[in-house]
Amino acid sequence: MSSHQTAQTMKPATAAKKLGVYLPATPAAFQEGAVSRAELAELQANPPEWLRELQANGPHPRPVVAAKLGVSIAGLARGGVTEPLTTEQIEDLKRELPEWLEKERATQAEVRKETVRLKNQKREKESGQG
Repeated sequence: MSSHQTAQTMKPATAAKKLGVYLPATPAAFQEGAVSRAELAELQANPPEWLRELQANGPHPRPVVAAKLGVSIAGLARGGVTEPLTTEQIEDLKRELPEWLEKERATQAEVRKETVRLKNQKREKESGQG
């Protein structure tokens, strides 16, 4: 066995997901190469201008859009949002508050409430047996 270690790398898509950015909007050099864990940590600690710009203004990937709107990814799809959105487009949706967005936010709030209820129920059950 060799003691030579290679740096662990990830695909650009994985790195983009971890950075919360839309891969096709990143520079070609980022899209074409593997990203090491050290490089990812450096990007997170000291984001270059292109990364700061993408994180601030988008276009944002669906998980980020969903989080910013307070809905699930499935809720976005039900609302007809299938493309990445910019921060400005997200803010417009928040101002306009279409019916689908109100409905999906309410659904998401119910899901969160139920999750908390189940967690508390589980905790009570465990403390009752312990």
